[in-house]
Amino acid sequence: MDRLTEAKSARLLEIYSRLVNGEFLSKAALAEQYHVSDRSIQRDMESLRCFITNHALAQDIIFDYRARGYRLVNQIPKGLTNSEILAVCKILLESRSMRKDEMLPILDKLIECCVPAENRTVVKELVANEKFHYIEPHHQKCLLPGLWEIGLAIQHQNVMEIEYEKLGRSGTVHRVIEPVGLLFSEYYFYLAAFIRNIDRESVFENPDDIFPTIYRLDRIQSFHVLEEHFRVPYKDRFEEGEFRKRVQFMYGGKLQRIKFRYTGPSIEAALDRLPTAQILNQDETGWVVTAEVFGKGIDMWLRSQGDSIVEVCYE
Repeated sequence: MDRLTEAKSARLLEIYSRLVNGEFLSKAALAEQYHVSDRSIQRDMESLRCFITNHALAQDIIFDYRARGYRLVNQIPKGLTNSEILAVCKILLESRSMRKDEMLPILDKLIECCVPAENRTVVKELVANEKFHYIEPHHQKCLLPGLWEIGLAIQHQNVMEIEYEKLGRSGTVHRVIEPVGLLFSEYYFYLAAFIRNIDRESVFENPDDIFPTIYRLDRIQSFHVLEEHFRVPYKDRFEEGEFRKRVQFMYGGKLQRIKFRYTGPSIEAALDRLPTAQILNQDETGWVVTAEVFGKGIDMWLRSQGDSIVEVCYE
């Protein structure tokens, strides 16, 4: 490395260090201090900006035209960090929610956001085996185009008509619905909607149920978004997050409170599965837990815990 290059490298390091420490740096003062031209200082700042961009730092060097100088500002990151990209890729692969021809391009686009280029190679290698062995959902349905159109129908409160494949492939039913939410759980996307023009007494197990019906998206054989709109006041809007806290395996039903004793090795297994759970008591044999839940889905989870769940009662 020649002396001029060494001098420039040292100058860049000193300038960046001073900016990081919060100094405001006058262009003229810098030029005088380092015995270079104003244009050289401008090139130095461009070099530092490139360094910040290439390393995905949440910073920017701005020039204050009134004060004729530079300062470093911290920014909210505009893109995902490499760690976030890796985490999202792993979550998507584990979800097994889409066909290969939908899932793999999403992963590739995410990985392309990694900077610098060598980090893209690292993330590619960390997910390569799972991509190669990726198992598609058995329904083999293409979901992404319909997902967006349904999302717009929810946003704009458009009435929809759907042909829905009933559980066990026992035929289809025609429904006119008011779509209010999209959810994802246990490998599948779901649509929450209120049904129009239906005899609740003969069709619903709980005719007084005030919550929307849940439809698995891949079982919607066809749908049509109508020009007709429905209206839900903001205060009465369907809140996916609150609903999601209380529903297990996307089985709807009556809202109820359950209490049980958990005797397993880690109470987190219950608390993470049931976001509304609260510990009422703890002793040497386990924890007494209560939670607010919807319908019968909770029964599936309780049975899966075997002897770790005892003294179950519904309130």
